[in-house]
Amino acid sequence: MALCILHSRARVGISAPSVAVEVQLAPGLPALSMVGLPEMAVRESKDRVRGALLSGRFSFPDGRLTINLAPADLPKDGGRFDLPIALGILGASGQLGAQGLDDYEFLGELALSGHLRPVDGVLPAALAARDAGRALVLPRENLAEAALVSGLRLHGAEHLMEVCAHLDGSRLLSPWCGEEQTAHEPRYPDLADVRGQGQAKRALEVAAAGAHSLLFVGPPGTGKSMLANRLPGLLPPMTESEALESAAVRSVSGRAALDPGQWRARPFRAPHHTASGVALVGGGSNPRPGEVSLAHHGVLFLDELPEFDRKVLEVLREPLESGHIEIARAARHERFPARFQLVAAMNPCPCGYLGDPSGRCHCSARQVANYRGRLSGPLLDRIDMHVEVPRLEVSELTMPARGEEEDSRSVRARVTAARERQQARCGCPNSALGPREIERHCALDSAGQRLMEQALTRLALSARAYHRILKVARTIADLAGEERIATAHLGEAIGYRRLDRGSGGEASPRQAMQSRQP
Repeated sequence: MALCILHSRARVGISAPSVAVEVQLAPGLPALSMVGLPEMAVRESKDRVRGALLSGRFSFPDGRLTINLAPADLPKDGGRFDLPIALGILGASGQLGAQGLDDYEFLGELALSGHLRPVDGVLPAALAARDAGRALVLPRENLAEAALVSGLRLHGAEHLMEVCAHLDGSRLLSPWCGEEQTAHEPRYPDLADVRGQGQAKRALEVAAAGAHSLLFVGPPGTGKSMLANRLPGLLPPMTESEALESAAVRSVSGRAALDPGQWRARPFRAPHHTASGVALVGGGSNPRPGEVSLAHHGVLFLDELPEFDRKVLEVLREPLESGHIEIARAARHERFPARFQLVAAMNPCPCGYLGDPSGRCHCSARQVANYRGRLSGPLLDRIDMHVEVPRLEVSELTMPARGEEEDSRSVRARVTAARERQQARCGCPNSALGPREIERHCALDSAGQRLMEQALTRLALSARAYHRILKVARTIADLAGEERIATAHLGEAIGYRRLDRGSGGEASPRQAMQSRQP
């Protein structure tokens, strides 16, 4: 009886728990059994491994093979365990020396020819292998992604025979020391491309400085989407830990390619309004991250917000508050990070031209109310800023560019300085302040108190909206380099609650919801 043990990694959310691949060869009739909660793709590995061993001119051992993937209560999926299973069979049958295997972790799917195919979720496994002090052996196609982790000993291979030759010392794989990949400066669209819209640009700067959520309201073609696309370029550069977290989500998603040269770029996700709730927040029988997690430490842009299914939009309420999403299934419970910055855009009415000087809008008040009523009050309460984006004047649109528009680099410098003030004061952006921190850092003077009381009374604001106004005002003060919130800062923050008031024949969200009641 012979036993060979190797180390590998499973994929659970964005973590990579350790898995011991134990292969035992015992006397008896030829048989192979696999235990340890293997799913279908893992159970099928016995056929892939057999074909790969025979293609490599190894003999498949006669006797009773038992493969245990420990711990037994952790579900295992995918083809990532093919390589350690094959090496375990060779080690248990005496065709490969078992010395030194404890210093390595193995990942890789095997083709019948013995070639190694790439697997997903490599980045979390690389981080865990580095923390465990082991070298990582994996398919060469996964090498660039794993090399983002500094301080990790890496070995990439294209064929099972290369791994065997490395382990027996006949031909060593070229080591990759895990030095940090050379990351190019992220490429973002420039804010200078947007003509006019000074108020909307100012709101975008405030949102970037405090990590606030933002809703643009305006007719078609006024630049709402252009403005949203330029928000990532206004945000401070990602730290290494933030970039690795964001890249780890993309690594385990299986559907968002990770460019090692742009791994420090803040993600920008813009799902179509026909997206389902599962596509937005994640899920499935084998839970995968959704758009809110793929936008982690970046921007989630929802264009044509009222066109999204209302039930789909309601699932955003939890991650907007908590910064993560819980996916619960009968046999699985996983948690994905979702600390994103929400930017949304909508038309003021079904046709999109309410209030336009041309008078082309013929929507009735009830149609406008029903259109606005597609957005629930609780969701709008969780959006910090509501900003109008009006149609440009003809002169602004047709006048040749004179280079007077401020570029993203200049705005980003002010945003970064404001973020540094927030980090030094409370260790987080203003949008993440809790009730106690709001009382401590967002105190108002007597004039500000009177103005806030008037706003609360006239706009019928909720307690949540009150707190969000204070946090936006704190950000405006930070941009101005002020220690305390002045009345002007508070007034500007109140002005960003566009949908909390109805004017010019337009219906506020509360009026819209009331008109739909029988």
